[in-house]
Formats: sequence, C-alpha cells, structure tokens
Amino acid sequence: MAELAHSGIMGGKAQAASAELQASDLDSEEGRSLLQQRISLFARTVTLLSLLFFTVDVVSLTVGRWENWGNSWERELWHGVAIVCTLTCWLATRRRAWSLRGLIIFDAAVTLLSLASYGVMSASNSEHYVARVDLVMILVSMVFVMFRSVIIPARPVHTGLITGFAMVPMILVCNYSAIAYQGRPGVPPMGLMNLFALIWSITGVVLTTLISRTIYRLRAKVRAAERLGQYMLGEKIGEGGMGAVYRAQHALLRRPTALKLILPERVGSQAIARFEREVQMTASLTHPNTVNIYDYGHTPDGVFYYAMEYLDGINLEQLVRDFGAQPAERVVHILEQVAGALAEAHEAGLVHRDIKPANIILCERGLQLDTAKIVDFGLVKDLRVTGDPGLSNVNHIIGTPLYLAPEAVLAPDEVDARADIYALGAVAYALLTATPVFQGTSAMEVCAQHLHSAPEPPSVRLGQPLPSALERLLLRCLAKKPEDRPQSAAALSVELRALGLAPWTQEQARAWWRDNGDKIGPRSVRRSQNSPVGTAVTIDVEARAAG
Repeated sequence: MAELAHSGIMGGKAQAASAELQASDLDSEEGRSLLQQRISLFARTVTLLSLLFFTVDVVSLTVGRWENWGNSWERELWHGVAIVCTLTCWLATRRRAWSLRGLIIFDAAVTLLSLASYGVMSASNSEHYVARVDLVMILVSMVFVMFRSVIIPARPVHTGLITGFAMVPMILVCNYSAIAYQGRPGVPPMGLMNLFALIWSITGVVLTTLISRTIYRLRAKVRAAERLGQYMLGEKIGEGGMGAVYRAQHALLRRPTALKLILPERVGSQAIARFEREVQMTASLTHPNTVNIYDYGHTPDGVFYYAMEYLDGINLEQLVRDFGAQPAERVVHILEQVAGALAEAHEAGLVHRDIKPANIILCERGLQLDTAKIVDFGLVKDLRVTGDPGLSNVNHIIGTPLYLAPEAVLAPDEVDARADIYALGAVAYALLTATPVFQGTSAMEVCAQHLHSAPEPPSVRLGQPLPSALERLLLRCLAKKPEDRPQSAAALSVELRALGLAPWTQEQARAWWRDNGDKIGPRSVRRSQNSPVGTAVTIDVEARAAG
C-alpha cells in the first residue's frame, strides 16, 4: 500500500463510526482467515511455553526430588492434558479452513478445557506443595486470558463472556484450596479466599474486555483508513507508470472490484482531467466484452480512481508467454469478441489506442469460458471532441510500440478506429505465432519497422501452415495504409465469421481450463513489466525533435 501511504489516503481519514464497530469484520472471509491464523498462533505459543514448563518440572522431579515422583504423577498427567488441548487446537487450525462459528466454539472450548486441566492439576497437588496453589492458579488464569485477548481478535462482549467462563476453574481451585489449607498459618478464611477469587475473576473480565475493545477499535480505524469511498482496498494486482490497480470490495454490496488509482504526481493535473473524461465515456459502453466501469471519483488528496469489474482469469500476454502459440479457431473466437466490443466503442466515437495482449483478458462470465474482456481504456480518444486542446495529446505518440499503427507514429493526434484494427491484427499475430510482429532493442526501432517493414507471414514465422484466408485477413489488418485495412471493427467481425473455420467450442475451452487452470493461479491478471517495448509509452514528438 505504498502508493496510498505516499498520497496521504491512509493518513487521518479514519471513519470508525459506531455502526462499523457493531458490524464485525470477522464476518468476511478475510476476517475469518485472520481469526483462524490468530487462534493457531495463540495455541502454538501456549503449547510451546507449556512444554517448556513441563520439561523443567519433570527434570526437577527426576533429578532433585526422587521421593516426590510417586506423589506427582497426577499433576504431570493433567499438565499433559492441558498441553494436548492447545496442541490439538494448533494442529487443527493449521491447514483446514474452519467456519466462523466453528472457530468461535473451538476457541471457547480450548480456553475452558485448558484452564480446567490446569485447575485439576493445581488441586491434585494441593497437599504436596508448600506454596499456595490458589495463587499459582490465579496467575496462570490471568496470564492465559489476557494473552488470549491480545492475540485473538473478537468483539469485546465475546471476549468478556469467554473470560468469565474461563475463570470458573480458578474459583473452584480457590474454594478447594481453602478447604485443603484450612488451619494452616497465614491462610485466610474460606469466605475471604472466595472473595479474592471473585475479585480476580471480575478483574480478568474487565481487563480482557478493555484490551479487546481497544484492539477492536484500532482495527476498525485501520480498516476505515484503508477505505476509498465505498471500497475496501485489498492486495495490489498490477502497477504501471501512471498508478496501480488493487483488488477491492464494495463495502455494502461485497462485490469483488478492481480499483485503479491514477496518482497526480505521476501524470499531472491535465492528464487527470483527461482520465476523468475518458472514464465517463468508457462507462457508457455496455458490450459484454468490454470491462464494466462501476464508479469513479477523487480522493481528498487528489488521487483519481475508478472501479471496474474484477476479472479473475488470464490476459493474452500471459497466455502466449506461458502456453505458446494458440490454435487458429481459438484465436478467431477471441478476435470476434474483441472486434464486437471495439465496434460498439467505435460507433460511439471512441478509439481505444492501446489494444494489446495485456489489455485483453480471458475469463468466465455467465458460465461461458474463454470470454474475452477489453480493459484499460486509459488512452481512449473521443473522435467527437474538438475542444480544449489542453486535455488532448497533441504531438504525442500514445500506445504500446509492439502494437502501434504506423499513423499513430506519424500523426498521433489524427488516429481513428482503424488504428485499433491494426493493433488487433498485431495481437492476433502474437497469438498465432507466440511472437510480436516486429521486435527491436528500443521503442523507436520497433516504431520504425511498423512504418517501413513488411510483416513476415505468420505461417512462415510459425513454421507450419495456417488457414490461408485467416492469414490474408491478418496481413490486411497490418497494412501500412489505413485505407487498405478493414474499415471498421464491425466489418472485421463480418469477415471473421465468413472465414468458415471450425468454431472453438465450450467443450474445448472447458478442457483447456481443466488441464491448465491450476498453472494460472488466482492472481494471474497482471501486466508484464519486463520489456521496455512492451509497455504503454507517451513520447513527446516536439521535445524529441528539439533535442
């Protein structure tokens, strides 16, 4: 969360209202997982400490007090039972995912059984210890419940109830000790000893409740500080030159969301204004293969953000990198979906300008596998807008060099929808051959090849035949002159359907995901930051010429 801390979002914006304190964050999967981790940590720590005392006690009895070994076996037996209780809890919570209710019951049961075992252990030795075991039991009980309240997150009422029940063994041991020590010098009467036990029990309940309440409030404040509007921020799932993308969740709807933050110190105020305008335009798109924009806004610290649907799948860049060239029918299946989404955008007067494998994600939507989604309309251009040149990118090359149309290099402010057609052709080329159309050691070298070099036929690059009609269509998409390409995404869709290739079926998609899903991992939607010519760039043409 370094970007958030840097921009000041997490500082001084806590909204820990009473309603948030009443709604336990343990109800979420994140909270349940945290509770299980803390119960396991508590059980492990207590187990190791108990084993240490048990070992010292046994060694002491064996080496220094042989005559008492026969009288102490019962004490060590119950000490061992207490250790088994916490050891069982530790082992049981290490791997298996418990339900929230199961964890709460398990926590209470282990606390009560452990202290009950220590209580029987103390009482069984009351005739052999010179020291008063009631005081030892008070010490053990207080340390146990206070340590528990610090480690295990819980509502204050919940902590108070568990502590109250856990103090019962201590009260019984004190009562038993009053009878066992009756008549010994310095031992208070039974009534006074029971009063001490009651006072200590109340003290334990009050202290653990206060500790739990303080920690609970602090956790609520931290969670409030991590909130951006109505969204709770999670882990970072991507980062680029302009900002970062976080997994998030709507506070009320509990809907998984991807939240992109555009940091003003990286892009400038004019770029922020342009992003806001472009997000508004993108949000108007409704095609099922375009990422849904849910919301956008500004933080009090000037960070622009927008929320979009979270896509748990694999982007085409990773698909090619990890699994190589793709079958022609799958490539056509993807192209048809992307072309359909672009057709809607182009009809609305919007040009994406950064179509590339990393910005196309395959996921499952409505039980349909291999659903393609176009993301990151951050460089979109509205062809209908002719006003405020301060919000335009005049004399700037915008896009990713590996997928950049020639006219985007020569006249970047005059590109139209046909530049997206060129980029989509380059994406198809990469899918079919597992290599980009042109490669080079610098962005300018790649741009020069887009301007002057003829692309090698994909079948030659691949070293095996491809459907000739598909190859001809892709080479047309990669034509240097915009007028030699398909003139619209809608026209491209028609030509793709007219190829007559065998369809990529859901059975094939299901088989692929079944065989390869485990290799992808849960957070696979990331952008590659490895290649200097594989990321989006903005080149100031005037500054370059002046230099």
